[in-house]
Amino acid sequence: MSRSSTTAAVAAGGPEPSRDSGPSGRRGPRRPPRRRGRAPGEPHPSAAYLYIAPALIVYALFLLVPIGRSFMLSLYEWDGLTVGTWAGLDNYVEIATDPGLRAAFGHTAVLIVFYALIPVAVGMVLAAIVARARVRGMPFFRTAIFLPQVVALAVVAVTWRDIYASDGPINQVLRFVGLEELARAWLGDFALALPAVGLVGTWVNTGLCFVLFLAGTGKIPGELYQAVRVDGGGPIREFTTVTMPALRNEMVVALTLTVINALRTFDLVYLTTSGGPGNSTTVPAVEVFRQAFERGEVGSAAAVGITLTLIILALNLLISRIGTREAR
Repeated sequence: MSRSSTTAAVAAGGPEPSRDSGPSGRRGPRRPPRRRGRAPGEPHPSAAYLYIAPALIVYALFLLVPIGRSFMLSLYEWDGLTVGTWAGLDNYVEIATDPGLRAAFGHTAVLIVFYALIPVAVGMVLAAIVARARVRGMPFFRTAIFLPQVVALAVVAVTWRDIYASDGPINQVLRFVGLEELARAWLGDFALALPAVGLVGTWVNTGLCFVLFLAGTGKIPGELYQAVRVDGGGPIREFTTVTMPALRNEMVVALTLTVINALRTFDLVYLTTSGGPGNSTTVPAVEVFRQAFERGEVGSAAAVGITLTLIILALNLLISRIGTREAR
C-alpha cells in the first residue's frame, strides 16, 4: 500500500494498516517477544557449574593431576632419588623396540580373550537359559556365580595357585582317572601359564557378566519370544533374534568393564606367577612395578603406564562407538 493511500485511509477514519501487513493488507504472524533477562528467582545458567564443581575438583586432583604428573615423568630418565635428565620420547620408543615390553602388551591381547570375550559369551548364554527356564533357588544360583566378584583377588590368586600346584586338586584328579601324563606344574609351563591365569580371569568375570545380562533379560517382553515360537523358531533363534539384540547395551557395559580388568590386571598375575616362568605371563602393570620399584627406572615405568592408559581409553571408545552404531 502506498503512502498516499495510507494517509487517505487514516483521514477517512479507517484503521492504519499494520507494518506487518503484506501486500494484501492482511496482518502477518506476530513474532514472539524476545525474552530479556531472567524471571524472578530463576538461577543463572552458570550456577549449574557450582553443583558439579566439587566432583570436578576431586576428579582433577585424584585423576587428571596424577596423569599429568606421570606424563611429565615419562619424559625423563629418573631413578626416583637423584636429579632426572631429559629423555624426550626415548621411553616411548623403548616400548616399541624392547621385545620384553612388546611381549607384555601382547599378553594383554590374550587375556582380553579370557577376561572379556569368553565371560561375555558364557554369561549371556547362562542368562538366556536361566531367564527362559524355571529354575528353583535362583537367588542362591545367582549369588554363587557372582561370588568371585566379591572375593578379594589376592585370595583368589592364592587359592588358584594351590589348585594349579603339582600336588594340587587338578593333578590329583588327573592321576586318579589314569591321565597322569597330563599332570604338570601348570603355572610353571611356558606354554600353558598364561592361559591358566586367563582361565582364572574367566572364572572371576563370568559372574559379573551373568548378573548384568540376567538383569537385561528381565526387561525383554515375553511377546517377542512368543512371536518367534509362532513362526516356528526354536531356542537358538530366540537367542539370536531376540535376546542378543535386546542385550546390546548390557553387552557394551560388560565388555567395557572386563576389557579394563584385562588390561590393568596386576595382583592376579603377580601373586600367581610373578610374570614367569621367564616373561611368559608379564603384563604392562607388572612391568610398571618392576621398572619403578626393582630397577629404579621411574621414567620408563611412567611411559608404560601412560601408554596403557591410552590403550584402555582407545578400546573403550571403540567399544562405545560400535555399540552406538549397532543400536541405530
